[in-house]
Amino acid sequence: MLAVVVSRADRASEHIGERLLDLGDWTECEDRSVPDAEGGGTYYRTEGAELRTFDDLHIYAQGLADPFDDPDLLLVASRHSGGTGPLLTAHPTGNAGPAEFGGESGAFARAAPNAHAALVQAFDDHAPEGYGVGMECSHHGPTDIDVPSLFVELGSDEAQWDDPAGATAVARAILDCRDVSAERDRQLVGFGGGHYAPRFERIVRETDWAVGHVLADWSLDDMPHPREATDTLRRAFERSGTSHTVIDGDRPVLREVIADLGYRVVSETWTRETTGVPLATVESLEPQLSTVDEGLRFGDVAAGYEGSAVVRSLPAELTAEAANVDTDATRAAVAGRALAFETEEGGTRPAGQVALATADAFDALVRDLAGVLESKYDEVAVEESGVVAVRETFDPEAATELGVGEGPAFGRLAAGESVEVDGQTIEPSAVHERRETRFPVERR
Repeated sequence: MLAVVVSRADRASEHIGERLLDLGDWTECEDRSVPDAEGGGTYYRTEGAELRTFDDLHIYAQGLADPFDDPDLLLVASRHSGGTGPLLTAHPTGNAGPAEFGGESGAFARAAPNAHAALVQAFDDHAPEGYGVGMECSHHGPTDIDVPSLFVELGSDEAQWDDPAGATAVARAILDCRDVSAERDRQLVGFGGGHYAPRFERIVRETDWAVGHVLADWSLDDMPHPREATDTLRRAFERSGTSHTVIDGDRPVLREVIADLGYRVVSETWTRETTGVPLATVESLEPQLSTVDEGLRFGDVAAGYEGSAVVRSLPAELTAEAANVDTDATRAAVAGRALAFETEEGGTRPAGQVALATADAFDALVRDLAGVLESKYDEVAVEESGVVAVRETFDPEAATELGVGEGPAFGRLAAGESVEVDGQTIEPSAVHERRETRFPVERR
């Protein structure tokens, strides 16, 4: 069930609540076991959702989840204040440093990473013209919510708080979350960056990773030294339901402390490259080859693959020559056969080791690499010991010796056509040299 919180102390919250009731087929209910000021009295239910109203400003409220009947996700309708212009945004709540605006210091409500990603998409779907869409770092209270939760906000000043189109968009986005899981298998904590978390929004939009709590630069500055804030850091991971993090910026001490706590620091590139690849496969192949940050890339075969791998060395000379001929085609050839492969030059050129689903895939990979050479060489043959590539090159000195000087006949002969000089036919083979190059392949 989706729990929706409306605060009478927030005009935007009330406005969104009104739009919610206009949109849904709600049943008016009464709860006399809880004071009206604390979510009791009149409340509303519709399929998959329940809406309750509280007197206190939500950021200072306590026990917001208590009146609801075992909710799976709690969304708080709220205003957003700032100089950002018309904006639809959402964030989990928590304080890395002192609790100046509700909640406890060094504490966090339980985040809802998958629902947050769903809200970003819903905002995109429903945002009125002129409104931006964003996500924010974790800030303010409450911090005692043990249900996955988010503030869902309409901003950024009075004009938008009173805007029916904006309030309706937020209401529609909230209702879209009725069938959305609060969490997913792939979620992480974010550290660093700005309040509006552009790096983490990119991750949410462009990978299959969701983001829980984000402690922006200003939040980390408010926090004690990382070595003195291990409990706070641990809570950020626990309340995000993850052991992974991306850190925006260097922050070497923070990285070291997080690693000492047993959590894994990964990069934005890592989230991109592991998208679609089972984590069990990632965790199996990185130790056998290299890490993503060292250049490991996953191939097409890795999508959804969970099983054993055969690790081989890419045929170095063949792979290098294929990359010289066509880098993109070479990478595509390797990616098309591999579970994972090592690279150089920023992930563009395959080089080093490759992991394959079967031993037979290696022979297919060699054939594909040989195919790349065909655009440069006249003949390419795959043999047991390697690949043989042949180029026939024009010998201008031989042409001159046979009486073919510069001119049209010289050009035709160089292009592989026979020509006639002084009544004698000169075949292309007489002035072309056959050069053979062998690229060894070690087979097992």
